[in-house]
Amino acid sequence: MIALTLDRIAKITRSRLRGSAQPTDTVDGPVVIDSREAAPGSLFVALRGSRVDGHDFAEAAVRAGATAVLCSRPVDAPHLLVDGGDDAVVAALAKLARAVVAELPDADIIGVTGSSGKTTTKDLLAQTLQRIGPTVAPPGSFNNEIGHPLTVLRADQTTRFIALEVAARGVGHIAHLCQIAPPRIGVVLNVGSAHMGEFGSRDTIAQAKGELVEALARGRARRGRRPQRRRRRRHRHGLAHRSASRELRPGPRRRRAG
Repeated sequence: MIALTLDRIAKITRSRLRGSAQPTDTVDGPVVIDSREAAPGSLFVALRGSRVDGHDFAEAAVRAGATAVLCSRPVDAPHLLVDGGDDAVVAALAKLARAVVAELPDADIIGVTGSSGKTTTKDLLAQTLQRIGPTVAPPGSFNNEIGHPLTVLRADQTTRFIALEVAARGVGHIAHLCQIAPPRIGVVLNVGSAHMGEFGSRDTIAQAKGELVEALARGRARRGRRPQRRRRRRHRHGLAHRSASRELRPGPRRRRAG
């Protein structure tokens, strides 16, 4: 993560410095939600899980080197306090990630979505991009409203590419993730029947996946696979008009002469 003072983080996240937190103290390490991953200069984000409450591990995180804790109730450690429980903490995390992205104009952000194949494609993409320049990508399928900003916050001034997997449990989720880290390139792999129970129909799934296309800036590229079935073709055409960016589609391979 880029170095930020606690005072700056407080302004970004609309939180309040409490405990022994000092405005000039600096976070220049990782942002983590597991106190066991806290390191010197890190920021520990305290969330209430189904079994444990991260607030109970605030002191342990600071002992491990964390500069401060981002939390929703007072803890016995330097902390940035927000009101509203876990929802407010997650919202603050998103604001922080968006602010960091704004400080990295040279980093190209690539978003990958689809009903299947997201994680594999993201991993292959990240391995390829790493050969060109420093690349940040999430481990596994770290693709929701918590994992997404945590991945973005691993980027710094040396980062050339940020390859992100974006998932949805409903309409509006991908749009929210794209507001955190606006993509320059979008990859929509497919619109299938996975999670049909959550979305209700394939049309709704296409609507949700198309939010990645809508997030692309004018003149930028979006990538789509050429569908093989007529029904899937309808969904791809349903996405094409949702962005003014260029669409890149794979064509037949040409044989080399000779």
